[in-house]
Amino acid sequence: MFRKIVSVILGVLIIYSAFLPTEVGALSDDSVTAPSAVLMEATTGKILYEKNSREQRACASVTKVMTLLLVFEAIDSGKLSLDDTVTASEHAASMGGSDIWLETGETMSADDMIKATVVASANDAAVALAEHISGSEDAFVEQMNSRASELGMDDTVFKNCNGLDEEGHVTSAYDVAVMSRELMKHEKIFDYTSIWLDNLRDGKTQIVNTNKLLKTYNGITGLKTGTTDDAGCCMAASAQRDNVSLVAVVLGCKPGKDRFADAAALLDYGFANISVEELTLPEDIPKSISVNNGMSDTVNLKCEVSASVVLDKNSSAQIETKIDLPESVDAPVVEGQK
Repeated sequence: MFRKIVSVILGVLIIYSAFLPTEVGALSDDSVTAPSAVLMEATTGKILYEKNSREQRACASVTKVMTLLLVFEAIDSGKLSLDDTVTASEHAASMGGSDIWLETGETMSADDMIKATVVASANDAAVALAEHISGSEDAFVEQMNSRASELGMDDTVFKNCNGLDEEGHVTSAYDVAVMSRELMKHEKIFDYTSIWLDNLRDGKTQIVNTNKLLKTYNGITGLKTGTTDDAGCCMAASAQRDNVSLVAVVLGCKPGKDRFADAAALLDYGFANISVEELTLPEDIPKSISVNNGMSDTVNLKCEVSASVVLDKNSSAQIETKIDLPESVDAPVVEGQK
């Protein structure tokens, strides 16, 4: 007796094997002065280098990577528009450190507040954005910690949204790389992180980017610097060349110029040693498969691939593809069945 089946598409299992060394190249810890550092390939999340990467430390204004991630997620969800008017509260205006000297009740567009937060690392603008999105900085910080937990940032506890020194406000180089990678998925951020010099308040306030690599490093795209007494000089640096996207994190550098040298050294190492290959379907993948005891003899197959793999430029790395597919399937067949 034949069992009736509908026209469906089956999923095909494709197994990719990349023959890679356990480590890509070699980078001595002596080459990186920062006490804590990590280099990550941003597309895949693969760690290429780490030095005390899970050590809990203060990270100063690099904290704003998470603040900006929530800002851009609010934009994506429709909760925030770049044209929104953001009003500075007394609390926001009271922030010290890097700021744009917001006065209580002063208004700016969300676009300008983001620009100030990214380019000038403005603590007051970051708080104003946080309050606009969540009602209060405390509520926003709760969201920051919740999002950090979702991303698996186990070394991180946020106490504020701007990175001013506060007891218990800690993260790790690894966690900074994780949240930086997530922020980099919002390509609009690069419209801000690529700005070297700009103005606010109709040209009355000039802001200069704190990321000096914008002027010196080929392929730099961002991302955020930070400096406080507790944290030292910190940086999450993003860069892209061809199809390779990297994020280098250095925490606790002294003096400030060392963070730029360390970040550049890490990025140089990554670009010199790896390539990123996009996985593609094999040409000989079958279009259909036989069906046993069905009213149709065959059913169509479908497979979608959206992934990449990191390869060592200096090895004879190869990608092999294996199609794991039986000769036939038994009816009934359901859509999406693997």
